[in-house]
Amino acid sequence: MVVSPQAEGESSDRLPHSINPKMEKPRSQRLGKPMIASPDFVHLTPDEYLKHEAERLEKHEYRDGDVYAMAGAVDENVTISLNLAAELRQFLRGSGCRVYISDMKARVESINRFFYPDVMLTCDPQDQETDAYKRFPKLIVEVLSESTEAYDRGDKFADYRQLESLQEYVLVSAKRQRVECFRRGENGLWVLQGYGEVASDRTLYPRKHWVYR
Repeated sequence: MVVSPQAEGESSDRLPHSINPKMEKPRSQRLGKPMIASPDFVHLTPDEYLKHEAERLEKHEYRDGDVYAMAGAVDENVTISLNLAAELRQFLRGSGCRVYISDMKARVESINRFFYPDVMLTCDPQDQETDAYKRFPKLIVEVLSESTEAYDRGDKFADYRQLESLQEYVLVSAKRQRVECFRRGENGLWVLQGYGEVASDRTLYPRKHWVYR
């Protein structure tokens, strides 16, 4: 992957919101839907969160002491996630890497977060030491839905970027034939490469790499 800087003289206001720091939106819009802390929890420590999460059927995200109930899964998202995980597992067989789907948590220890990625890949032996979460994912995939797309592109991606081990963050559309792959370069910049259709006009995704931190 060749890192391509933004074209000279081209306005950043034309970029999608997720990669344009100038186009700030209210938090409720960036999350894609209202996120309300669960009334069953009062500002928990990470250990308290893990204990309570192990005792419940429903899943919750954890953001610096606050716990948020997650929306239920839908068929198409689950199917895409399972297909991706199966392909990755077959491709990486014998490599020592492990693939997990949405029942496994990713821990972003530096900013006190726990998430449930749709698909997660780790190759770090240290992740075999923890059964309930993984701290060193190399790849994270999120399958987009209308209610979570803005969140997956915005705040969640910003949090995932704090993982020093993370090399690729992939967003998969459940409605269109479109995949967006963000790769971390050697200089620490993230580069977007799109595949498939863009929007609903069925034209090919532009072959342009947007670069940002």
